[in-house]
Amino acid sequence: MIVHVDPDRCCGAGQCVLAAPEVFDQRDEDGTVVLLDARPPAALVREVADAVAACPGGAIRLEEGAPR
Repeated sequence: MIVHVDPDRCCGAGQCVLAAPEVFDQRDEDGTVVLLDARPPAALVREVADAVAACPGGAIRLEEGAPR
């Protein structure tokens, strides 16, 4: 799994951080998404998928890739 984020689409809701804090954070200045781990371990697939589903701006996208 490879995670991509588009900060221009992020509205700063923080749902991704609530779903997968190991993978996402927010910038202090404006609350937009910060990707901490673009290739999270397979154990976090569900949490990252939840973050994608919960993102109101559609700023997070997953790409199939070899698990870490």
